[in-house]
Amino acid sequence: MSSLPPLSLSILGVEPLDEFIKEIADFIHHMIISRPDLPGKVEVEAKIGLLRERNGGRLLLPVLVETILRPDTVDCRFESNMTAAQHKHFNTLLNNLKTSSQRGSPLDYAHLYLVDSFHASGGNEREKIRVTRDEKTDAVVEVMKKIRLGDLNIYSPKRCADWRVSVNLEVPVALPTDPATHTRRKDRMKYMHEEFSIDLTQVTSTNSNGVSSEILHELEVEISRPELLLATAAKRGDINAPENERNAFDELIRAFVNNARILVRNANDSWH
Repeated sequence: MSSLPPLSLSILGVEPLDEFIKEIADFIHHMIISRPDLPGKVEVEAKIGLLRERNGGRLLLPVLVETILRPDTVDCRFESNMTAAQHKHFNTLLNNLKTSSQRGSPLDYAHLYLVDSFHASGGNEREKIRVTRDEKTDAVVEVMKKIRLGDLNIYSPKRCADWRVSVNLEVPVALPTDPATHTRRKDRMKYMHEEFSIDLTQVTSTNSNGVSSEILHELEVEISRPELLLATAAKRGDINAPENERNAFDELIRAFVNNARILVRNANDSWH
């Protein structure tokens, strides 16, 4: 008899907690509850890219599967740029998903043309204010200062790409009057699915003299509603909250992680 009878999830009848997703959820939750007491929205995103050694080669570690790196323990840098061929690959993949009739929730789409200009904050060259404008209308979309709260690198030795989870605080500020130190033009294709947005962006950087220095291609997943993120984080583990509210934050992060993993696993070997 070769057929397999129904099996229990475990001897206790439950599935063990996924430590990988819990570690990322714990990290994001800690960044949220320990953030500076400033007005602004919390941004949680996963960038797809490569972890590189200082000599430029891809990071090599003695592990077989996807691994979260303890912050500040591995001497490496994260590079979010991809090739134009990889950019086209993901564009085709996401467009096919958008038009597919086999999917459940719809995938909405917007094509944005934005220009970011960066200005010194209060004379401090190291702190930047970012002014985002609609390229077509020149209307100001956003003026803010981004405060980096923390990053978590994920090494994926079986895949063509790695990824990084970043948590930032975006603080609204007044429109600066001093000239920009540099600008970035963003040709962005935004795909929106449930509580997440997937941004595929071609970035052209220009210095203060108007000289274009480089063109980058980037892919990231972001939690779309910061207010939902904070609301679910506040109820996480609250014994007085209903179970669905108590677990909502971890469910949100689980889906966020799954989206990042799916993109990484669909990267092809044209990344390098």
